[in-house]
Amino acid sequence: MSGHDHDHGHGVGQDADRRWLGLALGLIAAFMAGEVVVGLLAHSLALLSDAAHMLTDAGAIALALVAMRLAARPPKGGYTFGLKRAEILSAQANGLTMLILAAVLAIEAVRRLADPPDVVGLPVLVTAVAGVAVNLVAAWALSRANRTSLNVQGAFQHIVNDLFAFVATALAGLIMVTTGFTRADPIATLLVVALMVRAGIGLVRASGRIFLEAAPSGIDPPALGARLAAVPHVVEVHDLHVWQITSGEPALSAHVLVAPGRDCHAARAAIEELLRHEYRLTHSTLQVDHAHAGPADVHCEDAHGVAYRSA
Repeated sequence: MSGHDHDHGHGVGQDADRRWLGLALGLIAAFMAGEVVVGLLAHSLALLSDAAHMLTDAGAIALALVAMRLAARPPKGGYTFGLKRAEILSAQANGLTMLILAAVLAIEAVRRLADPPDVVGLPVLVTAVAGVAVNLVAAWALSRANRTSLNVQGAFQHIVNDLFAFVATALAGLIMVTTGFTRADPIATLLVVALMVRAGIGLVRASGRIFLEAAPSGIDPPALGARLAAVPHVVEVHDLHVWQITSGEPALSAHVLVAPGRDCHAARAAIEELLRHEYRLTHSTLQVDHAHAGPADVHCEDAHGVAYRSA
């Protein structure tokens, strides 16, 4: 006997999300082109690192837009969940890109600390202040999109990190204008690198958990298994799996054994109600059977994981 409870309200305003992401992409791409020119003329690694970061921002948003279109396609053929994890691939690519770029910038910043070139401070300061304004608008646009999506959150992290990077670059420009201390430029770059590493590791870890089908953050499978086994008339719960199809879409499957003579339908309904209200799990697939008293009662010859039994 099996039960299936599924809420199809997964995509929240994807058309609106695409519009907000498109606005942010236009702002970032236009400003990035001007920043490269100013960075080359001023010999500023901080500006060029910001421009490189903005290039990853633009790539992250473009990739997010493509992934959203793929994820919106209905299930077809062998892809029974559709292409929902295209968004997670996008988030992981964003994280890896940030880490690779951070390594390249860190090497160049250390080289410039040892042998600082002449950097013109005023263009760095003016451009960085303009960059703060552009990134504030872009961050606002992305904040209007559905950030429960790891894909959108990845693009948003790019923008927020770039905003902090511009603040650091503006401070470096101010220091160079007022004191002539040109090493402020590579120091600002290293601050940007630290932010990129932090955000990149977070995205890679979060997307990796989804690909490895780890339990969603905030759900402890052993505690969940014990809670399900405590439902009235449930004797045992095994083959318990809880994972995320994509960000914001947790799913659960389990084999539930109910005491002989008790109502399997009622037990399944009670479990689904518990999952909905206590764990916000609305996509569950349950195999529900009666337990038998005899030693030959083997429902699963090779059950996965721990078997949770009622007290």
